Amino acid sequence: MNQNTDYDYLIKFLTIGDSGVGKTSFLHQYTDGKFESKFISTVGIDFREKRVIFRSPKVNSRAKRVHLQLWDTAGQERFRSLTTAFFRNAMGFIVMFDITSEQSFMNVRPWLDQLKLHSYCENPDIVLCGNKADLDDRRAISWSKANNEATKYGIPYFETSAATGQNVSKSIEALLEMVMVRMHKVVESTMPKYIGSATSDEDHFNSKIKLNGTSFNSSSCLC
Repeated sequence: MNQNTDYDYLIKFLTIGDSGVGKTSFLHQYTDGKFESKFISTVGIDFREKRVIFRSPKVNSRAKRVHLQLWDTAGQERFRSLTTAFFRNAMGFIVMFDITSEQSFMNVRPWLDQLKLHSYCENPDIVLCGNKADLDDRRAISWSKANNEATKYGIPYFETSAATGQNVSKSIEALLEMVMVRMHKVVESTMPKYIGSATSDEDHFNSKIKLNGTSFNSSSCLC
């Protein structure tokens, strides 16, 4: 727990996917509740922030104050090396494609493969989002096809709309729960060694993982 701030955890999520799938608009909808219809391609890296209260029956502890940093990455090939450099600094990933673009869906696998190579472990927490669900009349990828792809990778699938807000919060909340459950398991897996010590479970967890999203160490990855 961070003793010098008004939140308990600082957690970084990274959105990745092809240019034009709606990553920036998706994050803008989540943080501000607004849809930005004007397309401006992200150059390099940008981020948005939001404070949330996390509660879940899967994590047996009090409510946590979470400061989310949501990193928005450029999808263009020329920024790919810059994007992958940020993979290790994130604790959760939103992989996004456009349901009206078959090519953006075909590129989901390469993005997922890049995550396995460059993220903090081989099995990071990921949600797959098929964005622009409001454009159903222009759909190129069926829900079942995308969901089957997500199932192959063992990750949840959401159809989202930055324009209407459909499943935007729900997908990020699901990812946050996945990350918090993983963190809780790290604490539980190491607690027996520290029973009777003056170190709290949260203090011990902070020594195992940097809560600003810098790294999971290999012993606490639980991949």
